[in-house]
Amino acid sequence: MKVSFCAYDFPDRVGGPYAWLPRLLPLLRDRGIEPKVLFFIPGNKKKCQAVQLVKEQGFQHSVKKFPRYIDQRIRWILEELKEDTPDVFIPNLVVPAFYASRWVKKAGIPTVGVMHSDDPFYYGVLDQFVFGSSDYQLSGFVAVSRFIEQTIHNKGKTQSLIRCIPYGAPIPPNKTKKPSDKLRIIYVGRLVEEQKQISLLTKAFCRAVKEVPNTEAIIYGSGSSSDAVEKIIAEESQGLPIKLGGKIDSNKVQQHLLQSHVIVLLSDYEGLPIALMEAMACGVVPVCLRIRSGIPELIDNGVSGLLVDDRGDSFVNAIRRLQQETELWEKLSQGARAKIEADYSDTVGADKWANFLRELSQSASIKQSIKIPPFFFLPPVHPPLAVEDKRRPSFSKRLQYKLSNLVKSKN
Repeated sequence: MKVSFCAYDFPDRVGGPYAWLPRLLPLLRDRGIEPKVLFFIPGNKKKCQAVQLVKEQGFQHSVKKFPRYIDQRIRWILEELKEDTPDVFIPNLVVPAFYASRWVKKAGIPTVGVMHSDDPFYYGVLDQFVFGSSDYQLSGFVAVSRFIEQTIHNKGKTQSLIRCIPYGAPIPPNKTKKPSDKLRIIYVGRLVEEQKQISLLTKAFCRAVKEVPNTEAIIYGSGSSSDAVEKIIAEESQGLPIKLGGKIDSNKVQQHLLQSHVIVLLSDYEGLPIALMEAMACGVVPVCLRIRSGIPELIDNGVSGLLVDDRGDSFVNAIRRLQQETELWEKLSQGARAKIEADYSDTVGADKWANFLRELSQSASIKQSIKIPPFFFLPPVHPPLAVEDKRRPSFSKRLQYKLSNLVKSKN
């Protein structure tokens, strides 16, 4: 059985979807499914971590530098799939791949999208490709958390089959050791304000290491707010044990996690955080802001981690408890690892993916050659998807632009 994924990758980009796919592919191969990936990238593929991991693992893949307009992206996807036709196509989170799925599905090939997070972009995907025109409705749609799955069901009826399949995390043979001297708290992820609130997290870390003796903090990752994080540390840490640890390759994250004791996530929203699951699999205790998606199903407060109500007193008090109460830390460490082993290991996720892909393939109609139309007449741009849905200007606008330039050149 052959499946094709579509994905984005960017130089030095970190984040859940970028770590998830290269990890899933070998597990699917072990289950008799041969995957291929169609990548869109902005430039140098040697700096794109997911592309390089897929290449190193020996999987088929095609790489395309982003064409300017969405119709060009749709055409490239369809040409690739027509040349090497899969049994199932997974557009994943790629907008032109969602549009391309219309013609893939017409050829008798099931299509599957993934909702990676609880944010407006993905609700736009639901509007267009799960609850929109039947021509564009996907065959299946995967939610990475139970909250997201229930949210989809609450929106109404759809032809798409909905499944909840968590990412999953590998279970290392060893687990982190209990704190003997200093309690090390860490953050692993994108250094951005939107969603992650990285400046507020950095300030919370500075306050924690200042107010809780024998505590140190490291912030791992990269992103648009790296300079802001460095500035906050320089201004507020006053020589305290907190530092920016830089970006970690996704296949080396657990090496750093095994040297830590607490992982912190104080985001406004999440899907199902991979770094958090990886940490819990290592026995690292999670301390997270109480939000609606992902976090509540991973953390049973007081059993597999601690939930806090703010980035101030509640957070600092949680760190103080873990530093002072070794028995509590040990209890939560064991509970965190047990939670991942039971329900969220990478093998559990791979089994669910393999079963769903086979279910879709076995119920599909007879596969035909993909027919690529000369022109794509797409639905109007949906505002939440606009950043990834750049249309060609109309003929009248192109003519107006040329005339305007002609007039300027004569003046």
